[in-house]
Amino acid sequence: MKRIQIINGPNLNLLGKREPTVYGNQTFEAYFLDLISKFPEAEFEYFQSNTEGLIIDKLHEVGFSCDGIVLNAGAYTHTSIAIADAIRSITTPVIEVHISNVFKRETFRHHSYMSEACKGCIVGFGLDSYRLAVDAILQF
Repeated sequence: MKRIQIINGPNLNLLGKREPTVYGNQTFEAYFLDLISKFPEAEFEYFQSNTEGLIIDKLHEVGFSCDGIVLNAGAYTHTSIAIADAIRSITTPVIEVHISNVFKRETFRHHSYMSEACKGCIVGFGLDSYRLAVDAILQF
């Protein structure tokens, strides 16, 4: 059984309430239960923080023991060299995900400090971006 860690960054605790035209109406907690049911062959853990340092701490904690990490760093994607360095420092492959198509949004969202450090990136498929990332991890 593969162990998969999902890490969500700032403001993703507000999914279902925050900008539903961009992020949809479903909470991540509800989606997470659906994700678990779709992949009985995987063991999932979920972590969300609005704090950069706590995200780095979680990457350090699980980055040598789980089989894959699905990371939506939220706005830290576009600002955090520290999170990118943490990804480079661990051995577990990380898949970067974004719910919206960041390339159809503001220009500052077009650059990711995470992408270069990650195994792959999935953007623009709504919450289904997480399922696609899990599919990829299960193929490793």
